[in-house]
Parts: sequence; structure tokens; C-alpha cells
Amino acid sequence: MPEPLADALAQIRDMVLDSRRLVRAVAAGRQRSGRPRWQRAELRPITVKSAEMLQISLDDGQRPQVRNVAWGGADAVVDELIGEPYGNWHVRTTEQTVQLRVTKRGEAQVHREVKPAVRVTSHDRERRHLIDPADPLFAALGADAAKRRQVDAFLRSLDAALPDDLAAGPLRIADLGCGNAYLTFAAYHYLSRIRGMDVTLTGVDLRDDQRERNTALAERLGYGERLHFVAGTIAEAPTPDSGPPEVVLALHACDTATDEALARAVEWRADHVLAAPCCHHDISAQLRAGTVPEPYGLLTRHGILRERFADVLTDALRAALLRLAGYRVEVTEFVASKHTPRNVLLRAERTDAKPTSVQVEEYQDLVTAWGATPTLATLLAKQQVAE
Repeated sequence: MPEPLADALAQIRDMVLDSRRLVRAVAAGRQRSGRPRWQRAELRPITVKSAEMLQISLDDGQRPQVRNVAWGGADAVVDELIGEPYGNWHVRTTEQTVQLRVTKRGEAQVHREVKPAVRVTSHDRERRHLIDPADPLFAALGADAAKRRQVDAFLRSLDAALPDDLAAGPLRIADLGCGNAYLTFAAYHYLSRIRGMDVTLTGVDLRDDQRERNTALAERLGYGERLHFVAGTIAEAPTPDSGPPEVVLALHACDTATDEALARAVEWRADHVLAAPCCHHDISAQLRAGTVPEPYGLLTRHGILRERFADVLTDALRAALLRLAGYRVEVTEFVASKHTPRNVLLRAERTDAKPTSVQVEEYQDLVTAWGATPTLATLLAKQQVAE
């Protein structure tokens, strides 16, 4: 049953400020009435030079910030975060776990579970990993350090996007163009085994040998009932029997495969889409064959500059098309370029907002000026005709 939001938040506040019992608290998502200043806030107790403190990690999608405050002065900081219009709070203590989700009506749906947890307050000077690098999962996957860093960074964006209260049923996720399925396995492992979510996940890849390999590994790891793999194109990927996925992932799907993943997500009306594009050959070829508007010839005269500009233009057009399709879109760097040069992340949340005339004109002006025909635009147009 829904509860008054003020009462539920007061309970969250008391749990967060309990210096003897708090294990971890996470605020994420947004209420219908507004958007918090930070996409995600995490609070946990730590010990620094024998002093017990509250560590507050804030992520605005660009540059995370971390600070430690003494428990005696934590009230004001916690009150500030409680006052932000977060849609979800997930708080673990040594005695229980409480998940709070704010409904569209501004009421609180609260799920409480007696689930003891262990406090870890040591001050970790290195960046903490969502999945321990020594976890046997990575050995089973054969993931090297670079791949682990990419997956960890991608998971952080996914973690921030998802609500903590999923008591209504399983969260359906699709990983399109999954390949060796590093992200697929890591996402399932983190969400189901570490965050404790009810998750079903489907990985899609063109190669049948990948499907066989990934399916066998899922069975060996004990994930076979909730983690499935299918072989086929992204465009023809079947809708899972349980229903369309609410979350669509695509990590380094090559060239227009990213466009197919985004189009499929729109077709499924996925609530959340996270895609890290790979190569961008399609628009680059169009720029090479087309007429460059004045005075921008120098941008495309040299091959390496044309390719880099094509990367930017392609992802700008993708973001614009997703906005026109009713999504709120952010384009961010999800991992440092030293780990992969393909480090752009398109993160979209479905709002069903109608595009403004300005957004339509901006997109039309851009494609007209460059004579570009984005693959995503073609795919979305086909969906509209089919409807």
C-alpha cells in the first residue's frame, strides 16, 4: 500500500543517519515533479585515520565527486539529499533493507525486508569496483583488465539509471550485439547477485557459435534459467516471451548495428537505453561521396579528420532522433579514452514527450546541410509505415 511520502522519507533519513547500522544508501531516478541535481547519490560509513565518517558520492553524469563528513555534521547534508526529487531510495542497514519508490502520484511505495548485511568501513583509496576484479566471473569470461574497466564503467551508468524497487516483477533487459557477452554476464551478475534485483536478460548476436558458447557458459555459472542467448540479427531479434525489454543495452555494436539496436529499443518502447557506439563508417562514407557545405570543406578533406567528424555527427544525429522519438537523451563519456577510444555513451530515458518545433528544425537543418541520411532515421521511418 502507498504511504505518505514525507513519512517514508523521514524513515529513510533516520536510517541513513544511524552511524552504527548504516551499510549503504543509494538515491537515483527522478520524480515526476522534478529532476535532482545529481543523477545518483551514494552514502556509506567509512573510517579514515580511526575517525568514523559518512562518505557521500555524487554523480552528475560527467564528473563524480566524493566527500567525507563527520557524523556530527551529516544532518544538513542528508537533509539536502532527502529534499532532492529522487524517484528511488535503496537503504541497507545491518538489520534490514528498505526500498522506496515514488509513484506518479507522489506517494511512496515501500518494500521492507529483514536482510542483515555486513558493514565495511575501511577507506578504499582506489576506486571501488561494482564487481570485484578477482570475481570468478571474469576468469570464466576470460576478460582482460581493459575489458573489465569498460564493463565496470558501463555498469555504473546502468546502475544509476535503474530504480531500486522492482517488487512488481522481473526487470527485462536485452543486450543487442552482445558478442562474447562480457557486458551481458556482468550486468546479470551485478544486478541479480549483488543488487538483488529480479532480472531476466537476453543476449542477441548474429553468430550461432557465440550463442552456443554463451549458453553453455550461462548454464555452467548457474544463470541458465534467467539469462538466455539467441542468434540472429538485431533487427529481427524476437521479443522475449515475458514481454518487450524495459532496458536495452548495446556495447560497441559495429557501425549501423548500433542504429539497429536503438531502433529496436524504440520499437519495444524500452524505458532505458544505453548504447556505446563503435565504428561510424556509414556517415563517413556519405561525407566522402557528398557535397560538403561551405565553409566546412577542411573538416572532411583529410581522412582522419573526416572519420572523427563523422563520429561526432553520427552520434549527434542519433541523439536528436531519439529525442524526436520521445526520449530524454544524454551523451557522455563512460570511461577514460585510455581504456578505449570508443568511449561515448548514449543514455536515453523514455518520457513520451512530444518533440518541440525547435528540436525538429534543428535536426532537419543538420541533415539538410550535410546531405546525410542517418540509418536510424530510415529504420524509424519504416517502423512508422509498418504501424
